[in-house]
Amino acid sequence: MNEDELKKILEAVIYASDEPMSLNRLIGLFPEETHPGREAIRVAISQLQEETADRSIELKEVGSGYRYQVRQNYAEWISKLWEERPARYSRASLETLALIAYRQPVTRAEIEEVRGVSVSSNIIKAFIERDWVKIVGHRDVPGKPALYATTKGFLDYFNLSNLEDLPSLAEIRDIDSINEKLELNLPGENTGMVVDEDHFESNTKDDLDEIPPEAETDELAEPING
Repeated sequence: MNEDELKKILEAVIYASDEPMSLNRLIGLFPEETHPGREAIRVAISQLQEETADRSIELKEVGSGYRYQVRQNYAEWISKLWEERPARYSRASLETLALIAYRQPVTRAEIEEVRGVSVSSNIIKAFIERDWVKIVGHRDVPGKPALYATTKGFLDYFNLSNLEDLPSLAEIRDIDSINEKLELNLPGENTGMVVDEDHFESNTKDDLDEIPPEAETDELAEPING
């Protein structure tokens, strides 16, 4: 199999797939006797990415693999294909998701300690149902509270290849701006990624403690339109 044929096969498979294709899944497509090799597939993917550099579509690596997608510059035009207004999320939901993303793994009580108000169980339930958050273990304290962390589905939805692609806390002066920073107002839609707790504690604890708590308790448990 020559290089050009390999690129065409990968392009067709990634384009046709309804979910991101991981490198291992792409490798598994080829019989052992005609296997091009992991490095050859990586090179072919890199070339395909270069070929879309000046196009309105791109071959993007997200949390669970590679996918073809429209570039963000054209979101305004693509959104006209859908009549419904995209969902927006309550401040309570955004603060909860941000705390899970930046301090994971984290318990519900730890989220409530930072925010200063109780967290509706429906908010976390909604994130789990969307495959943005999952339980990755239990804190070794009385009651064994669940530890929450983001998933690869979270990375896929927000167009991130890994957690290092999250906007820095310095960029998020106002919690409401997360809608823009993480593009929560765009449509889109997979299993989990657990990060080292010490890494997030040392890098984000002080900044997150500065998030102002809400004056009221959480009442909005589901995404809202607005």
